[in-house]
Amino acid sequence: MNEDTLRGFAFAGGAFFLWGLLPFYFRALEHVPTIEVVAHRVIWAVPVALAVLVWLGRTADLSTALRTPRMLAMACVTATLISINWGMYVWLIQSGQAMEAALGYYIMPVFSVFLGATLLGERLSPRQWGAVALAVAAVVVLTLEAGRLPMGALGLTLSWGFYAYFKRALPIGPNQGFALEALILTPFAILLLLWGYVSGSLYGAQASGLEWGLLLGCGVVTAVPLMLYANGAKGLRLSTIAISSYLIPTFIFLISVFAFAEPFEGARLIAFPMIWGAMALYIWEVLRQRRAQPVPPALS
Repeated sequence: MNEDTLRGFAFAGGAFFLWGLLPFYFRALEHVPTIEVVAHRVIWAVPVALAVLVWLGRTADLSTALRTPRMLAMACVTATLISINWGMYVWLIQSGQAMEAALGYYIMPVFSVFLGATLLGERLSPRQWGAVALAVAAVVVLTLEAGRLPMGALGLTLSWGFYAYFKRALPIGPNQGFALEALILTPFAILLLLWGYVSGSLYGAQASGLEWGLLLGCGVVTAVPLMLYANGAKGLRLSTIAISSYLIPTFIFLISVFAFAEPFEGARLIAFPMIWGAMALYIWEVLRQRRAQPVPPALS
């Protein structure tokens, strides 16, 4: 894709808007155990994902994937990683650590660059190495003050980074891949809720009407932004997608400070500017590479 399209911006913008509201959504479910919220995310995402595939006429791709052992095995890996990512994110928001979630999402693109260098043999430019070094230094600063690693942020970064890495090896479209992952996770999610019901530990048994409405809506808020983003990516240049991905943690950060009143002090006053410096280097390099790309000749 060599040009950004209005359709691409519309899809991606819709995804960013919905993702930006997610902290409010999951904070409203703060009394529901995280594992139950994730189970509902999985279960109610399935009908949404399947409805989209029926609408697009791509159900045959999903059937083929379910009958292909190698593809199914790789989808099990990506499904496990995305469920960990969902769980970490929901837990951070529910426990009043939205700013740490923002930190994790800020580090993600830099970590993906690092994975490309270490696992794919990609050569990094000095600016890319600078971004990696700043991100690592920011984590060190936070660790020195807290006396522990920021495990929530690192959990988000690692789970999503490796999810994106292994997703490259899954030869199926983004909508079909998401539906496949949700289907793989569904039996485990159902068993988890059944076990909670039988043992009497299921919070859903005492959830309010509002909480049940939000739990049922988890499928929509999980599936729709992912599919909007996947389709938006088809109409945007890779460099545009790479830069715009920083809107997500920026939304989360602003919500954490101004809506949730989380403290922005101490080591965070040092670490976050370092992360923003890494972001600036990352964007600078993306733009440099885009300018260096040859412009395709116009068709006569």
